[in-house]
Formats: sequence, structure tokens, C-alpha cells
Amino acid sequence: MFSVKIHFSTLVLNHLYLHISFLRSLFVPNWSSDMCLEGKTAIVTGANTGIGKETAKDLASRGARVILACRSMARGEQAARDILREVKGAKVVARQLDLADTKSICLFAENIYNTEKALHYLINNAGVAICPYATTVDGYEMQFGVNHLGHFFLTFLLLDLLKHSAPSRVINLSSAAHALGKIQFDDLSGEKNYHPVRAYAQSKLANVLFTRELAKRTEVLGVTAYAVDPGVVNTEITRHIRRPLVDVANLFSSLMRTPAEGAYTTLYCTVTPEHQLLNGGYYKDCASAQSCRAGQDEGTALKLWAVSCHLLGIRWR
Repeated sequence: MFSVKIHFSTLVLNHLYLHISFLRSLFVPNWSSDMCLEGKTAIVTGANTGIGKETAKDLASRGARVILACRSMARGEQAARDILREVKGAKVVARQLDLADTKSICLFAENIYNTEKALHYLINNAGVAICPYATTVDGYEMQFGVNHLGHFFLTFLLLDLLKHSAPSRVINLSSAAHALGKIQFDDLSGEKNYHPVRAYAQSKLANVLFTRELAKRTEVLGVTAYAVDPGVVNTEITRHIRRPLVDVANLFSSLMRTPAEGAYTTLYCTVTPEHQLLNGGYYKDCASAQSCRAGQDEGTALKLWAVSCHLLGIRWR
């Protein structure tokens, strides 16, 4: 009787696994490429874990030199050791970068100019999500400050090296959540009416708008830009989500993409020949997609660009 129960349970689990596998196949793109990146250099922010780490590992496996830009040097160096162990002959190095601190961003950029002769891919992958209200070192609301302003400033500082290395690419990780966003120009600090989900959606919309405006300004310089939606991925970025949302996330975790699968569209935009991509475009599931209406608003993109420059105290023509 006991063995019959075990056998029945096994059949049920196997049946459930087959259903989950089928459902996952509907949501996860089937993509691969044998493109070699020998002689290329890439920076991946937030590369110590999740999508960033998987992106860095794949690029390293293609022969690229990869700089893991991480807030924690201990975790960055551990990620570099992991990749070196898994990818024979990998050329990876960890560098300290705190996107919540403009001084750290400046020091990181200075280090890159002192150590690197070229930069072909800047992958702005790092991010914080749905966190309680907090501010960066410079006083910006944390999600807008890290997800948008930090990467905006980093790209500004590294643009000369990207131009020098052209053709080169900037890839900004956004999210489907951008469709829920609105740029609250009258409350970018979040002090009036902060909501974690609204602030996250705003920062992801900012990623799409930044990509759009950047592409227009840098195409003539040989630097193209793409925004990426990695899909629903099981990573540490959801660490600030609380119940009951965390219970829902756990329930559907088996349907979520793995970090390696979440990296597919980033890698697609990295290795696909330029003439097959839409500069300034929004990509999901390894294909061009339509961003939401607000993500296509050129007036908002231009205003966000000007406001971002003003907040950071920079002049970017």
C-alpha cells in the first residue's frame, strides 16, 4: 500500500513537471549563437549575481575581456573566480562600482580609462527593485538614482572610450514594468508621494526613454543603444518584495526564467549584427518589440535627458 502511494505521488509529480516544462517553453525564447568576441571588451554592471553574472560568463566564453562592475568587491571577486572556474581561459576582472554614489562612478570610470584601451559593450544591468524609500549618497531617490541616473552618468563618463572603440553598443536593462511608469517630473525625489512599485516602474520607463534619446545622439559616433526586457526572472532583485507578493512569486517560481535564460535578450542585442537591430529599440524574447506609448514619447525623452543632466551637473550635448 505504501509503495503504491509513493508510485502514485511520483506519477503526479512527473505529470506536473511535464506541464510546467511545457508552460515554460511558451515563455522562454529558444536562442543560441556561436558569435566569437575575441578582442572585444565589455563592462557588465551588477555582474556578481543573477542575469549580470550569467551575461558576463557567456561573454567570457566567447573570448571577450569582461569587467564585472560590482558594488561589493568581495562578491565581485567571488563571481570572477566562479567564472574562471567554469570558463577555461576566461578574461574577467572585478572592479568596484557603487551606482548610488557619483564619486564611486567617477573613480570607476577613471580606473577604466587608466587600464582599458577599448570598450565595445557597456551593459547597464545592475538595479534595485521595489525597495522601501531611501536615497543615494547624493540624495536622489534610490530606484531612480541607481537604475537611471547612475547608469546615465556612467554612460556619459565612458562615452569617449565607446566612441574610440566604435562600432560599440550600450545595452540598458529595462522591464515590462516600464509600461506602468510615468516620469513624475514634479516629484523625482519621491518625497511627496513615494510608492515602491511606482518608483520602480518610473525608473524602468526612464531606461527606455534614455535608450531612445541616446541612440539618436550617438549613432553618428558609431555607438548604438538598445533597451532590454529580460522577462520574469528568478533573481535577487526581488529581495525587497514582501508578503503577499513574495508568496505569489514563490508559487510561480518554477515558471520564472533562470538567470541564464534572463540573459538571452541582452546577449542577443550584444552579438546580433548591427544591421539586424533597430538602434534605440526595445527588445524582449530575443526580438524587437514595442515599448509602451510613454516609452516612445520623444518630448518626455528629451525632457528627461535635460533634467538628468541638470541633476548630475553635467553638459551632454
